[in-house]
Amino acid sequence: MIMVKVFKTDVLYAEEVKVVITDILRRAPDLKVTFDLEDEDKIMRIEGDFFKAEDIFFCLKEQGHCCIELPIDLHLIG
Repeated sequence: MIMVKVFKTDVLYAEEVKVVITDILRRAPDLKVTFDLEDEDKIMRIEGDFFKAEDIFFCLKEQGHCCIELPIDLHLIG
């Protein structure tokens, strides 16, 4: 089963996105990581078979950034 988690981040620039994604994929190469820097919350979306939000927090913290997991209401999707 595919998990999807959405995070509000403080990542502002495409160069930072590349570093963050590279670090996450180095640790968990099967994940799919995307950013929406045009969104006011600088959204990061992660898909994968299994991962912990805490691991994502740690990756961003190591890069000097922070993130907050946002709740997803599946009843509003689709």
